[in-house]
Amino acid sequence: MLLFGHLGVTLGVFFVLGIFIPRLRTTIDPKYLVIGALLPDLVDKPLGRVIFASTLENGRIIGHTLLFSLIFSLIGLYLYKKRGDLRIISLSIGSFFHLMEDQMWASPKTLFWPLLGLRFPRDHTDLTGIEYLTKMLENSFEFNFSLSSIPEILGMGVIVVLTIHWLVKRFGQNKFQR
Repeated sequence: MLLFGHLGVTLGVFFVLGIFIPRLRTTIDPKYLVIGALLPDLVDKPLGRVIFASTLENGRIIGHTLLFSLIFSLIGLYLYKKRGDLRIISLSIGSFFHLMEDQMWASPKTLFWPLLGLRFPRDHTDLTGIEYLTKMLENSFEFNFSLSSIPEILGMGVIVVLTIHWLVKRFGQNKFQR
């Protein structure tokens, strides 16, 4: 899944849950939720695909483990007990959503690292480092519809709907009815 998929799907699930559990809207910080939804990729892509590309050859390493989300959850619980601060818990929830959206259960060696071994699976791609970044940039300007496009399109739709909702709420309905 890509940027809009992670952002839009996570925010969409959060706002739908907020309809049924209204307290979520005042408890979970959406800014930290979206940062958490991107955090595994923000950690793993540079590490596994660029910095340590020749040894790791994988963009799903430490940030895509349950341990990563669990550590943030524990830190968040500690800070909540100490200061009443829920921001890190929001971050950990976003990180956990990322794992679900990436269907990490299909890669148990990564998801349950280090319980199933200390090595991460390799992707075995021909691209490393700056070549990988260049290819990603090229691919972002090509539209190839595939199954991975569905969450991306859904995420964009959710972001558009939430943006319109925010604009109407912020500036009032009268200005949009002209």
